[in-house]
Amino acid sequence: MKKIIFLSLFAFMAVGNMNAQNKSQLKSIISTGGASVRKFHEKSELEGMTKGALLELYIERIKVLVNTLPYIALTTKPGITMQDVGIPENAENNKALDAQKQNTQTFLMSTVDFQRTMMPYSDKGNLVTSILYYESMLKELNTLND
Repeated sequence: MKKIIFLSLFAFMAVGNMNAQNKSQLKSIISTGGASVRKFHEKSELEGMTKGALLELYIERIKVLVNTLPYIALTTKPGITMQDVGIPENAENNKALDAQKQNTQTFLMSTVDFQRTMMPYSDKGNLVTSILYYESMLKELNTLND
C-alpha cells in the first residue's frame, strides 16, 4: 500500500515537473531585446539632462516600442507565450515568431545606427518632447489590457 502511494506521488510530481519544464521552454511573444524602461521622467528632469543622456533614453524607448507595438492585439506584457493567448504551439507558428523576432532585431540595429548618427543634430527640446511622448505611449500600453 505504501509503495502504491509513493509511486502515485512520484508519478504526480514527475508529470507536474514535465509540465513546468514545457512551460519554461515556450517562447514569449514579446521579446524586449534587453531594453526596458526603468523610470518615467518629468519634463523638467529631462531638460536638465545632457543631449547624450537624452539620446540614450530616446533609443531605449524606441527599442521597447518596436518590440511591443506589433503584438498589442495579442498581449502587451513580456513573458506571455503563444499558448497563453490560444495560438497553437507548432512548427509553423514557432517559425513565424522566430522570423518576426529576427526581422525586428535587424530593423532595430539599423534604426539605432541611424539614431546615433543623426539624432545628435536634433534640437534638445525635440528630444525631450519625443521622450515624453514615447513614455506616454508606454504608460498607456501598460494599462491597455488591465
